[in-house]
Amino acid sequence: MAVKYRHALAPALAIAAGLVFVAQPAEARKKKDLPPPTGTLIENVSGLTPDGKGGVERFEALLIGEDGRIADVYAANDKRPERVAYKLDGAGRVMVPGMIDAHGHVMATGFARMTLDLSMTTSLDEALARIAAYAAANPELPWILGSGWNQVTWGMDRFPTAAELDTATGGRPAFLERVDGHGGWANTAALAAAGITAATRDPAGGQIIRLPGSQDPAGMLVDNAKALIEAKLPAPRPSDRDTAFAKAQLVFLENGVTAVADMGTTIEDWQTFRRAGDLGNLRMRIASYAGGVDDMVLIAGPGPTPWLYDGRLKLAGVKLWLDGALGSRGAWLKQPYADAPGSTGLPMMTETQLGNLMSRAAIDKFQVAVHAIGDKANSTVLSAIDELSNTYKGDRRWRIEHAQIVAPADIARFGEHGVIASMQPQHEASDRIMAEQRLGPNRLTGAYAWKSLQNAGATLAFGSDVPVEPAKPFLGLAVATSRQGVDDQPPGGWQPQERLTFAEAFSAYTSGAAYAMFAEDQLGRLAKGLRADFLFIDRDPTTASPAQLRETKVTETWINGVRAWKADGSTAPTGAPASR
Repeated sequence: MAVKYRHALAPALAIAAGLVFVAQPAEARKKKDLPPPTGTLIENVSGLTPDGKGGVERFEALLIGEDGRIADVYAANDKRPERVAYKLDGAGRVMVPGMIDAHGHVMATGFARMTLDLSMTTSLDEALARIAAYAAANPELPWILGSGWNQVTWGMDRFPTAAELDTATGGRPAFLERVDGHGGWANTAALAAAGITAATRDPAGGQIIRLPGSQDPAGMLVDNAKALIEAKLPAPRPSDRDTAFAKAQLVFLENGVTAVADMGTTIEDWQTFRRAGDLGNLRMRIASYAGGVDDMVLIAGPGPTPWLYDGRLKLAGVKLWLDGALGSRGAWLKQPYADAPGSTGLPMMTETQLGNLMSRAAIDKFQVAVHAIGDKANSTVLSAIDELSNTYKGDRRWRIEHAQIVAPADIARFGEHGVIASMQPQHEASDRIMAEQRLGPNRLTGAYAWKSLQNAGATLAFGSDVPVEPAKPFLGLAVATSRQGVDDQPPGGWQPQERLTFAEAFSAYTSGAAYAMFAEDQLGRLAKGLRADFLFIDRDPTTASPAQLRETKVTETWINGVRAWKADGSTAPTGAPASR
């Protein structure tokens, strides 16, 4: 799209962006019989990129072609082209590839910005106060919706109840998702709207939490039980979806995320992305993984789509869910929970069902990504991959999403078929205390085991699971290299043998994440022939401490050689090379 508008708009927009147009006298061009100069040279940068060999390569200039791809990369002593259309002085700023979020939820990120956010609450009382204030400020809403709460950070060893939520909601139905998205807190009116009573049975792969000593619903619905209430929620209008997507794109761009693997894309999500693309409003890149086989077939039909909208959207594969989350005790474990001896979690399907769904996707060459958090879930997916690999040959790049708790004996199995470990470093910092409670001290060896999985031959692809965790890759880099949270705890890092070097973590957020979505020939590094997706940031991350990494600021985000976001809030007109 940039090429279409280049000659008409580039001069004025380039001046606004601080680029210098390099003119060549007409007589000189005619005399030398030279073609007009093309391309944009960005020089005087402190450039960093994965080198594709496990290290970090430095450079000082970048040449961007008319097609938005990198025409060449120049190290300190390399000769630069004499004739280009535009030049930009990078003023010594640090340039890195655009970060890739290997596991996010795009529309949920946008909708979280449109509903009640409880992610910063530190107690039940604080949450109830915020809910009451939100309800009072929005009397027109038929339902009170929100997300982000976590009973662990509230210091509670139980889930909140409908009766407690009733005190803040004034009789209107309310449904508030837990931070991990695997549980929902409903009030009495919401339970009544869904017809959930003592006689309602738990659905397969879900649980209705009951009041102690009773079958009466307590107000907490885990995993597939959430659908009982979700079916009653007012459906967002297309205009609501468009607004949510616009908000989500801003979240990603301002944090330096230029591409995301959207895990669980519905047909409504896909149509929202397509509307943005049709109208020229699709600024970032999205590799979609359909939220089940039905959506996969509905969206893409007989096979994965190609990249659409100049490399901004594709349906790559399908995401399947095998278990729930550790925090809501839905993760499927080999042994019972240390703090709930009667439970091993909530598998959402049988091993046979999982194999059948994976096979249905693989037969049409859709990439398969399976949510597996508990050690039993991970072992089950690995066994399915073992079996299916005998039938489905070639480069399949089977993905396991999260891979949080892996039995030590299963770690080596990730390398047998080149399984991609799609993991989220921020989960380790948020979950470590809870993980100790859920598993006990003797079952932590394979918990968030980045280094061990990498050493076993897995490709690491890092993301955030946004909106579960914020889409902040530099925060994730800090966790990955320190195994510590924002409080710098614990000293020396939690399970420090699983720390990564900066180069390893950097690759997992860039080239590893690109490989995980079959896009390593397009994205993930700043190298000749790849897309010119890059960031300017305010410090050299290779020399930064974990605390400094957490404070890294993105000052500009560029996609396809076009500036898509700047810290002062300005953006380029979509499709126009405003900052080329």
